[in-house]
Parts: sequence; structure tokens; C-alpha cells
Amino acid sequence: MKAYTYIERGKFALTDKPIPVIQEPTDAIVRVTLGSICTSDLHIKNGSVPKAVPGITVGHEMVGIVEETGSSVKNVKAGDRVTVNVETFCGECFFCKHGFVNNCTSPHGGWAFGCRIDGGQAEYVRVPLATQGPNRIPDSVTDEQALFVGDLLATGFWATRISEITKDDTVLIIGAGPTGICTLLCTMLKRPKRIIVCEQSEVRRNFVRKHYPEVLVTSAENCKDFVVNNSDNGGADRVIEAAGGKDTFQLAWQCARPNAIVTIVALYDNAQTLPLPDMYGKNLTFKTGGVDGCDCKEVLSLIEQGEIDTTPLITHRFPLHKIEEAYRIFENKKDEVMKIAICTCP
Repeated sequence: MKAYTYIERGKFALTDKPIPVIQEPTDAIVRVTLGSICTSDLHIKNGSVPKAVPGITVGHEMVGIVEETGSSVKNVKAGDRVTVNVETFCGECFFCKHGFVNNCTSPHGGWAFGCRIDGGQAEYVRVPLATQGPNRIPDSVTDEQALFVGDLLATGFWATRISEITKDDTVLIIGAGPTGICTLLCTMLKRPKRIIVCEQSEVRRNFVRKHYPEVLVTSAENCKDFVVNNSDNGGADRVIEAAGGKDTFQLAWQCARPNAIVTIVALYDNAQTLPLPDMYGKNLTFKTGGVDGCDCKEVLSLIEQGEIDTTPLITHRFPLHKIEEAYRIFENKKDEVMKIAICTCP
């Protein structure tokens, strides 16, 4: 089968690999029907993910059809259309039982796909710990509607949950890329008093204005003053940092009111610092870490009900054999790209 492979730092390539087989009773084999490229894939390519193993198939955003299951897998069966979670988790360890599946202590727990084990930018993928991970897609939900459930929407849903958003809050979301938009969609479910999106790109600011006209939009250079002028207590009650830019971490805490919650969703290519003398007296609560993608069934239900729609994010579509061109467009942000759907069809 064809698989897009992490060769070495700075190099991915489309290679031939054997079709994966069942190795454990808890495995499932999924024929990938649709995948996507994530900024995290670029972090792997750039060497910013130390856990990434050269030789693995990249990609962790995928949906497909179950081809085969191990003897212990009862939640899905051959022929089911499923989403595949970015994280694999055992469901039995301390962290899983408390909903912190990103910290699963299983050898294949946490973010493994496309990082430590073969991922989904391929024709087939082996899903370990499939007794927990794959979720059946409702018949009324298309592959494109479900494509981002296992990662981007899981991230946004997790971020809004731990941010403890209330109906009285002003919520600032920094970044209107795919992660920021999915976080925005999940924040809208909480119905806070107001939502502000800060985005450097005019193209992406216009995307927000077009699709979510009720949301306030500002640029990075005007963000601090805009937030002060459009909040009740001198800053945002909740800040969700989804950009991962050079200065966006600093912008996040600077735009927060005293005693606010600042949630860090973004991955960074460089270390960030906490200038504690400058922050003295703000009494901020920071929440950081990887997505705990244990709410995918609920997210699929919300999509089925029409509460969440991520299909406007899909701006480009490519077959797997043209994935190099897809990466060129995504990595260089060409043609007003947001997300690219990768189809494994011929």
C-alpha cells in the first residue's frame, strides 16, 4: 500500500509498505477513506516533536471503514464507518479512568498515530486499543463532516471544557486556523456573553466574519486594546491560545483580566517563558497539555444534530498519490488554504 512516511528531519516521502495486520486482540484494521494534514505533521517534519519516530507513516486525522477486528473488539465491527481518535487509550489506567486519556500509561497510549506508530496518511491503518478508540459514524453524517472529530474537534471540545466557560464570560481565542476555528465552534456551544477572535491573517479574519458574523474579530497588533474595549473587567475572562506564533503566548496572558483562565492549545516550535515579575498580581490560572480526546461520541452526536459543522474548513481536496502537492500548499499557506482532505480513492 502507499503510505506517506517520515524519513528524517525535514523530509517526508510517499513509500510502499505492507498492509497492516492484526497484532493484538484489541487491534482493528481500518481502510482509510479520508484523511487530512495537520499542523502537528509539520511540527514532526520540522523536528519539533521529539517522540516522533523516523520511518512511521504520518497522519492522525482520518476516517474509514473497519476491515477486521481482533477478538476483544466488540464496539465496532467489519463494515462500520468510523472516526479514529488521535489518541489511543486503554480505558483502565489511573489517567484513563479520570478522563486524562492523553496520559494513558499503555505503551501505545496517548498521541501515537503518525508520531510513534504508523498513522493515517495511507490506504490502511492498524488501530491499537480499538476497544476504546474508534467511534461509529452515524449514517446521516458524511465522511467530510466527521473528518475532524478525532483531533481538531476533540481539541476544541477539550479546551472549552477545561476553560470553564460561563454565560457571563468574554472569551478570547487567539488564532483562526483550523484549531482555532474548531475551538470557536465548541466555544459557541457554551454561549458565552461574547467571543473575540484574534488573527493575524486578513484572509482568515474574513473567513470568521463570513461564517460566524456574531463573533468579534481583531488583528494581533490591535488585540490588547480591542479586548479591553470589548470586555467588562479590563480583559478577557477566558483566553484560549490556539495560534502557536512567536508572540502569541505572551499576548494570551497580557489580554487576560486578573484571575482569568488561560488555556494553551497551541504547539510551539520554541520554548516559551513566563515573565513572572511582569505578571505579578494578575493571579492567572494556566491550563496546558495535550488534548484528552474522550468525547468523540458526544461530538459526533452534536454533528448529527447540526450543532457543529466543520465542512467550511475543507478548502482543498487531493488524492493520496498527490499528497506532496497537498503538503506544499498547506505548509506554505497557498490559495487561502484552511484544511485539505486527502482521499485514498484511485
